[in-house]
Amino acid sequence: MLTADCILAWFQRLNLPEHARSTISHIRSAGPARRVGGGRSNVSGRYPSRKMGVTIQFESHQVELAGIYEMEHDAGVLEYFDQPSTIKLDYESPAGKRMGILHTPDFFVIREKEAGWEEWKTEAELQRLAARNSNRYCAGEDGRWLCPPGAAYAERLGCYYRVRSSAEIDSVFQRNIQFLEDYLRSD
Repeated sequence: MLTADCILAWFQRLNLPEHARSTISHIRSAGPARRVGGGRSNVSGRYPSRKMGVTIQFESHQVELAGIYEMEHDAGVLEYFDQPSTIKLDYESPAGKRMGILHTPDFFVIREKEAGWEEWKTEAELQRLAARNSNRYCAGEDGRWLCPPGAAYAERLGCYYRVRSSAEIDSVFQRNIQFLEDYLRSD
C-alpha cells in the first residue's frame, strides 16, 4: 500500500483534480462496498494479497482471480481494491428509456500513470450482455469490450473504466504464476 506521502506525490504527478483525489481517497479508505457471492457457475473466494496486505475478494475463479494474479504481479500496478464504492451508470435502454443503474465494479486499480475501474467478465457473458443492451456493453473497433456509461463516469474524474474479457487472459502466465506463487511469496 502507498503511504500518504506517496499517494499525494502520485496525485500531483498525474495532476488529478480535487474531486478525483477525493473519490480515490474514499475508495482507498472505505473497504469493499459489498461481499461477493458465488453464482451457479462461479466459485468465489479470497486471495491473500501480499501487495495490498489484505485479502481480496473474487466472484469468479476463472476471470476475476486471473485479474488478481495479473495485478498482484504487475509492477505497474501500485494498488488495487476489490468491490470499490458503487457508481451510477447512466445510459439508454433498448426501448429508448433513460436508465440510471447503481453498479459496483470488480476492481479499482491505481497504476503508475493512471487509475480507474475494471470489470472482469467472460467473453460469453459480454456477448450475451451486449446482445441484450449494446448501450451498456459493446465491442470497440479494436475488438476490446467497452462500457460507454462507465467510461463517461470515469472520464469526469480523469480516470478510466475498462471492461476486461476472459479472452485477454494469458493461460500460460496464469499457470506459471500459480505454480511459482509459493516461491514468489518467500522473502
